[in-house]
Amino acid sequence: MNEYERSTTALADRPQTTSGAVFATRLRGWLTAEPVLASAFALVVAMVMTWPTLAGLSTTIPQDTADPLLQAWQVAWNGHALLTDPGNLWQTNAFFPAKDALAFSDSLLGYAPAGLIGEGPEAALVRYNLLYIFAYALACAGGYALARQLGASWQGAAVAGFAFAFAPWRLAHGGHLNILSTGGIVLALAMLARGHGFSLREGYQPDRARPGWALAGWLVAAWQLTLGFGVGLPFAYVLAGVVLVAAIRWFTTGRPPFPRRLLGADLAGGLAFAAVSVLMGLPYLRVLAANPDARRSLWDVDVHSPPWYGFFLAPGESAIWGEVSERGRADLAAPAEMTLLVGIVLITLAVFGLLVSAWSRKVRCWLAVGTAVSVVLALGTKVIGDGEYTYLLLYHYLPAWDAIRTPSRLVLWTTLLLGLLAAGGITHLAERAAQTRRSRPLLAVALVLPALLVLGEGANRTAHPEVPAAPVAMSTLRSPALILPSEQIEDQQTMFFSTDGFPVLANGGSGFLPRITDEMRKKTKNFPDRESVAHLRQLGVRTVVVHNRPRNNPAFRRAQSAELGELNVTVKRVHDDAYVFSLD
Repeated sequence: MNEYERSTTALADRPQTTSGAVFATRLRGWLTAEPVLASAFALVVAMVMTWPTLAGLSTTIPQDTADPLLQAWQVAWNGHALLTDPGNLWQTNAFFPAKDALAFSDSLLGYAPAGLIGEGPEAALVRYNLLYIFAYALACAGGYALARQLGASWQGAAVAGFAFAFAPWRLAHGGHLNILSTGGIVLALAMLARGHGFSLREGYQPDRARPGWALAGWLVAAWQLTLGFGVGLPFAYVLAGVVLVAAIRWFTTGRPPFPRRLLGADLAGGLAFAAVSVLMGLPYLRVLAANPDARRSLWDVDVHSPPWYGFFLAPGESAIWGEVSERGRADLAAPAEMTLLVGIVLITLAVFGLLVSAWSRKVRCWLAVGTAVSVVLALGTKVIGDGEYTYLLLYHYLPAWDAIRTPSRLVLWTTLLLGLLAAGGITHLAERAAQTRRSRPLLAVALVLPALLVLGEGANRTAHPEVPAAPVAMSTLRSPALILPSEQIEDQQTMFFSTDGFPVLANGGSGFLPRITDEMRKKTKNFPDRESVAHLRQLGVRTVVVHNRPRNNPAFRRAQSAELGELNVTVKRVHDDAYVFSLD
């Protein structure tokens, strides 16, 4: 049993007592346990590395005021729906009259408990910013826990945790909380490995199995899936692959003992994971049935497949490599999805770990093979044969895989595997240092330097724009309402503003645009005219707000000079910045 296993076992098994002095001793021991210290340190590091997010919790948002505001609305809606009408969770207040609108993109349903706290736009903004920091902290702590459970020293585990959480490519997704939220993946894998008594150094040890940890791992994996299928679906297939390989090895190695309680935990946890997968998938299947064009085409996959040199380019938000990569990014069709640098320091440490490591040669070879496979798959169609015998095999033959349009997001598995290779190399050095009689403390501290260098490559220059105020008090509008102008970014902001009371909106901006919303946008380009008013009345829209953002936009100018004539529409001006039209 390694040091981390002893620490987690002591933490879980520590008895409770009400005696004052004994309780204080037990509490002090709990607070100083490695898992608790590592988690607290990961949170502090996340707050520093995402700065100035913490400084502007209620006023600014990372990256831009488009996708982040959409996701702030999603979390707020999830909490609101659970409190008021859980049965209609997937039928959001936006995209009226389309159905299952929450399934138009990753739902972030797993963050719904946070959505239960607070009301209105300010609470939604604070909540999002805290979750943004939390996502980094969980990825860091989870990566550390996985590497430690697999047999790495704490210095090596720190490299793996920092690499997984703060790799430069992640900075391109500062506005995609669903992509940043990968901590559940590594935490679930760590728990499952702990539950099954498995490490890379000693393999499967039945006497070290802990069924409770295994069950917890399955539940964390199910929670990760509720955040979205973008990274959740590949994770589900990785889990399925791990189970298959483990079963084959169990049958072919003499069938070593497998505790009944562990089997029960796996069955219960696996069934829970499968049930969550089905329940989460049903709304997306309904969306596909109602909107066949929602399915990702091969064209989508090809457009979002990165060139090989994307693995050596960093996003513009990288403080270290952003400017260096500027010329290369100019040639990319979708820079946010094609700048895939995992870190020069990480690559160097992984190469070292491939040559010299605490892991066996066999383990290192498998980690290297896994890394190569993940790189090839992340390239999508930009490999020999246009991906016909690599990524497109998954696209054509794995159920639901064709819903993924961005192969490059598989780079998270490249990052994890490289992190484990690097952790093996650092662990080897740490163990050699522990055998040295002289300067042992100095050597132990020196071995922290690789982790700090990996962390340094994650330094950001992410923008934190101020969030604008709503043009009108959304809670006072008669629903259903339409806010003009209506385009993707404007509608994402409008959805965020609607956290003030959640009025029903015809507006909607997400990963998928239903035809009914697209048609509504086209037919209201000249509002207020006869065609647009008739179309909105047919949809059931009762109120239209035309605001002056951006300044002097065409929609606002038309509203200023509108001749309502026989349209049977009334209008009033609000705060000199908006007109409110009543259609009934």
